[in-house]
Amino acid sequence: MRKTFQLKPEGKHPDRHLEAVKHEIRKYIQREKRRDLPQEMDYWAFDCRFGADAESAQPIHVAEITASIDSVVQTEGAHFYIEIFARASKRGPRGERKVVDQPADSAEDRDADAED
Repeated sequence: MRKTFQLKPEGKHPDRHLEAVKHEIRKYIQREKRRDLPQEMDYWAFDCRFGADAESAQPIHVAEITASIDSVVQTEGAHFYIEIFARASKRGPRGERKVVDQPADSAEDRDADAED
């Protein structure tokens, strides 16, 4: 998902629209988690970027999405850009911190998916 969300659309209540935006993002993440995992992989990890626009977007953890949106609302921003990509990952043995990841799609594949 690559998308710029408007926070102050004309004719809509800003609080209701904000909740609809958050709901759309949560729904996307849940839908990605339901996809079938490739062989030998344990879970879906998410690569997220957040910012005022695509050029200024910084990597964030998936758990920080709502807090980042709230910070934009508090600073009275008019819009924000979010990018979320799922990748299959495998946890290492218990006690180790190493996580083995499946190679992410190439940037060209992501661009093609974004255009669809």
